Amino acid sequence: MAKFKLDEIDHQILDMLIDNTRIPFTDIAKKLVISAGTVHVRVKKMEEAGIIRGSSLTLDYQKLGYSFIAYVGVFLNNTSQTKFVLERIAQIPYVTVAHITTGKFNIFCKVRAKNTSHAKDIIFMLDDIEGIYRTETMISLEESINDKKRLMHTIFNEL
Repeated sequence: MAKFKLDEIDHQILDMLIDNTRIPFTDIAKKLVISAGTVHVRVKKMEEAGIIRGSSLTLDYQKLGYSFIAYVGVFLNNTSQTKFVLERIAQIPYVTVAHITTGKFNIFCKVRAKNTSHAKDIIFMLDDIEGIYRTETMISLEESINDKKRLMHTIFNEL
């Protein structure tokens, strides 16, 4: 598949969509002094090329009562159990992210909980999954960096 070429207008469109995925194309068009049809066509091309994959909504979990974040490293009895274990982890709604990793852990998870007691219950759920022989937990004290734009701008500058 050929590499999709992005120009400065595409960069600016993506920049605005990262800030607010619900921004109307007409607002983007006004800011960039182009037509809304042009914005629509460019976004559609970026979607078809796989550069834009859907859109997302950002929730304030703290306001919803889920401010406790823990990272759990999972050790497996056998790496051949990875798929089975991931299927079981996916059934725990409080595990919001899971990565297959190299190094110390076989799987690394992000957990959202109400408090330490709730986090303990979630970690025990993980520990009870067949194929997991132990876990190691790290508690997040604060999310200091969560910057979606910085990498995008670096990528644009490298193109």
